[in-house]
Amino acid sequence: MIKDSYWKSFVDRHQQGKQVHSYVRKGLAPPKHASLILFYVTKPVGEMAGVAEFVERKVGEAEGVWRQHGDESVLASKGKFKEFVGDGKKASFIRFKNLREASRPVSLSNALLLLGVKRFSRKGFYIEQEVAEELLSQMGLS
Repeated sequence: MIKDSYWKSFVDRHQQGKQVHSYVRKGLAPPKHASLILFYVTKPVGEMAGVAEFVERKVGEAEGVWRQHGDESVLASKGKFKEFVGDGKKASFIRFKNLREASRPVSLSNALLLLGVKRFSRKGFYIEQEVAEELLSQMGLS
């Protein structure tokens, strides 16, 4: 799940030629192992809007991980990062590349139906390759 403002910022960064991006999470956040990251943009948009290749998850002391990968984030400054992570001592940077926007975003209701779930987990979840391929096909990204 990603807020619309963050999604738009990642798309802008990609269009500016940035290759690797980092999605910041407080504490220890998934995924550990993945090949793709599918982006569901939360309401009011409410749709699967894109995909990227998973690079790695970097977890560590918030200040140190910010120094390493803060420039890959859509958080505009170290101050915004500190505001985002709050008093948390740990942070996760979910690194990804080759961001692609869906030519046909998939609505929340259709995505839930395809995935066979009633709602999305805020922290994300793993799906089988066949399901991912079907979602990518519906999104016009196969």
